Order: sequence, then C-alpha cells, then structure tokens
Amino acid sequence: MDADPLVRRIGGAAVVICLGLAAVTLVAAGPAMAAGVLGGGVLIGISFSTIGSGVSVIVKAASGGISSRRTVALSLLKLVFRYALLGFLAYVMIARLRLHPIGLLIGASSVTAAASVEAVRLRSKKTP
Repeated sequence: MDADPLVRRIGGAAVVICLGLAAVTLVAAGPAMAAGVLGGGVLIGISFSTIGSGVSVIVKAASGGISSRRTVALSLLKLVFRYALLGFLAYVMIARLRLHPIGLLIGASSVTAAASVEAVRLRSKKTP
C-alpha cells in the first residue's frame, strides 16, 4: 500500500511513542504493565493498517478505479474478518495472556498521541 507521507509519519511516530511508553512503564510499574503497553501497541498497529487498507479500497471504488462489485465486496469482507481477528487478539491478550488492561489502553493510545504530535507540528509550521 502506498501510504500518504503524513500517514507514514504518524505510523512511525506511533511506534516510537509506544516503545517510549513501554520503557517508562517498565521503570514505573514493572514488566507486566509494560507487556500490556506493547500488546496495546500491537493491537492499534493492526487496526491502523486495517483502516488504511479499507479506506484505500473505498476511495478507489468511489473514484472508479475499481469497477468490479465483487472486488469491493471481497475487500470489505476482508476488512470485517480483520476486525474479528483484532477482537480475538484483544480477548487473548486480556483473558489468556493476562496482560494489564490499563497497559493495553496506554499502548493503544500511541496512534492518538502520534496524531496529536503531528497536528501540533503541522500547526506550528503554518503559524508565522
């Protein structure tokens, strides 16, 4: 997938933020919480890529780049199954691996934090 440069920057910043949060959490709350942060980072990483691929198919279909309804339907079905897998992974992380749910939330917030950092960076670039 040819991602927009802004989306690539947000994704890269999210990885750095998640690893930084895991390091801080390791020192502050121990390895169990840090493992939860990394697990949340994995979940949001999968979700981030799933959203990107789903949106690109929808945009191509809307612009006439994809004319086959079957291709669009299969792409949307793939999107649904990816989210089902994401829900299953979250269940496994909480119920079976017993990762800390607060750690999962902290890790999952890394994309939001990265988008916020990028928004501030872009805003400060435009302000004289």
